[in-house]
Amino acid sequence: MQELLVRRDVKTSIAFEEELESLKGNTGEKELKERLLEALVAKKFYSQELQNLQIENTQLKSMPLSIASVVEKLDENTVLLRQHGSEKEILTRVGDNVYAALELNTRVGVNNALNVVKVLSKPIDTRAVAMELIESPETDYNSIGGLDSQMQEVREAIELPLAEPELFRRIGIKPPGGVLLYGPPGTGKTMLARAVAHSAKATFIKLSGPELVHKYLGEGARLVREIFQMARDKAPSILFIDEIDAVGGTRTGSTDGTEEVNRTMMQLLAEMDGFEDRGDLKIIAATNRIDLLDPALLRPGRFDKKIEIPQPEKEGRRSIFAIHTRNMPLAQDVDLDELAALTESASGADISAIVTEAGMFAIRRRGEKVTRSDFQKALDKTPYLNTGTNSWMKADKESGMFV
Repeated sequence: MQELLVRRDVKTSIAFEEELESLKGNTGEKELKERLLEALVAKKFYSQELQNLQIENTQLKSMPLSIASVVEKLDENTVLLRQHGSEKEILTRVGDNVYAALELNTRVGVNNALNVVKVLSKPIDTRAVAMELIESPETDYNSIGGLDSQMQEVREAIELPLAEPELFRRIGIKPPGGVLLYGPPGTGKTMLARAVAHSAKATFIKLSGPELVHKYLGEGARLVREIFQMARDKAPSILFIDEIDAVGGTRTGSTDGTEEVNRTMMQLLAEMDGFEDRGDLKIIAATNRIDLLDPALLRPGRFDKKIEIPQPEKEGRRSIFAIHTRNMPLAQDVDLDELAALTESASGADISAIVTEAGMFAIRRRGEKVTRSDFQKALDKTPYLNTGTNSWMKADKESGMFV
């Protein structure tokens, strides 16, 4: 019996040692795998670092290039260049591919031997590039109320020619090239342009009129030229100019600070309806003061459609209230028809402010819903009721703004 116990203890000891050795082997294999993985990561890192250093070394060894512009293309792959700065003219030969890519005024890079090494892109002001709208605004046509006929006109004039140009060719008419939106502040002119940017399948470029007003001579005109050039290069495109009255005012013969503004506007006139065809470039402009604009800017060919964006009527005000309160928990005593009747002279922006103020009153009392009382307090607090909006509109009608 004792022998059996001894044998069993020996077998157990041997099995334990074998299991221990197996575990040691597994542990060693795991460590080797971890080290191998670390080595592979380090190898990839140092290989990338070596490649970057080789590229940097090559760039440091390469000679800098001079900038020149193509003055004339001659026969047998010969081009006449003019160096920037020195204004020295150079006659040189280029390869077939380079010769085909060159046009008049194309910028090229030349080495010390005055050979064309690189064809450069057109110079575009960084301010013009920054005006391109990359992300589409969230505002769509469903976010606009009371402007159904105006939305239809804008879509027919701007979006339809870009989406279905064959319709205009079939009828034999030239599609409108520009749309001017005018009306009192807060009626939805800029919002309508945002909706166009949201839905149009085209490059959308936005700028404000004051951005074109510059202190130095010719700076504004150059920026206008480069913006239109970029818009043509990225066609189909839509160019939106907000507050165009900042640069489009009636020209005068004075020699004061408005001279540079007039020069900028003349460049704008030339770009809108000059010698070159605009192609698939559509223009939308917005202003509160159409009476200040120069007649040359308003003529057909530049702005073929002039669309008034008026103060909303009762049905329009109700739809605007419905849009701004669609995500708002309203109490049963809130009647949108009543609110529309109480806000006779309110614009879309005024209605948005009223809804926001009513929500603030509900938050102040920690309410679960917005009540009629909250809206009544908001109406009493909203500035438009006490600032003479009706008299403002009457004065503008008398001045001929909405003729």
